[in-house]
Amino acid sequence: MSPALFLVAALLAGDWPQFRGPNSDGHSAEQATPLEWSETKHVAWKTPIAGLGWSSPAIVAGRVYLTTAVPVGEGLSLRALALDAATGKVLWDREVRAVEKTPSIHSKNSHASPTPIVQGEAVFVHFGALGMARLATADGAIQWKNTELDYPPLHGSGGSPVLHDGKLVIVCDGSRNPFVAAIDAQTGKTLWKRPRSVEVRISHSFVTPAVTVVDGQAQVFAPGPGHLGIYALDDGLEIARVRAPGWSVVPQPVFAHGLVIYNRDYDHPELMAVKLGGTGDITESHVAWRLERGAPSTPSPLLVGDELYFVSDDGIASCIDVKTGTSYWMKRLGGNYSASPVLANGRILTLSETGQATWLAVGKEFATLGTNELPGRAFATPAFAQGAMYLRTDTAVYKIAE
Repeated sequence: MSPALFLVAALLAGDWPQFRGPNSDGHSAEQATPLEWSETKHVAWKTPIAGLGWSSPAIVAGRVYLTTAVPVGEGLSLRALALDAATGKVLWDREVRAVEKTPSIHSKNSHASPTPIVQGEAVFVHFGALGMARLATADGAIQWKNTELDYPPLHGSGGSPVLHDGKLVIVCDGSRNPFVAAIDAQTGKTLWKRPRSVEVRISHSFVTPAVTVVDGQAQVFAPGPGHLGIYALDDGLEIARVRAPGWSVVPQPVFAHGLVIYNRDYDHPELMAVKLGGTGDITESHVAWRLERGAPSTPSPLLVGDELYFVSDDGIASCIDVKTGTSYWMKRLGGNYSASPVLANGRILTLSETGQATWLAVGKEFATLGTNELPGRAFATPAFAQGAMYLRTDTAVYKIAE
């Protein structure tokens, strides 16, 4: 873990401030989350949410932050909300942008899929090509908006931004002229926009990038159309690239043992492990292993120790050795999956698109520890904070607690 990431973890212990938790790795330190729940069991509260959004909840300092897109005539009201984590009461509900005509999206997407980021007294919300904003956590007052990153998305937008060293990094892979950009978190100004260096026939993707420090330099890892692009966080200059055919990339990369592991393609998903370091085209020199069987198109992989766990979109769960790509087990859970697996209570939680949650044991032997289900569609990755789980469906947010 880089020093910067360790500091974030220390400051936000017990909170869940962004997509996949404090360190963007799907790990929760919470120990009191129930093993079992239902619509009537261990539900501390249930709060209906108007409109539709697949952004995960972000929980900081006793508040739950969400985004949603509410239909208004032929258009949309793009909104951010804060709920009281203790009661589920809506504390504020702020329109970020009104859209006159609803853009078309994929049937599995929403117009509010990127997850908010909370830091200090600010919450950052992102609606893809429709813009982003910084709001005050206290009352939702809008402190800045940025609509400069206008690009033509295909099927809508999905990737969340990441925040590192005061910069919000966003991947903008649309149907033409894809690029990666960084926004100043304090002012909302665009710091840099870096066009993708590999030309491809199909250029759209929906990835959430990842940042880590390599040889003392903060680097952005952004899989996308036809390649993995690695950029300097400071100025966006491309440091290295790994070429591999693919498009519509979704999962967030994972770092482990000097490797970055990522998916290169949606239709034919394949996990690739690439050694950190190197410059220019490192396709031939830095690829450590590749794995197609069971690779996910949408959910991000989960690293626990030396094992990498993942679930494919069609419900096949796998555990492999992260250093070699060697498989330990592969089992069918059933159903379809978009949410990323999460580690909580020393167990792994997977959540299907129909709301079926399965607890898996950590280890080289496959074992299920229980299943639970809530009604409705579930595409958002669950969040864990202060001894509770926050699970979002297409109609409501649930707080699951003892």
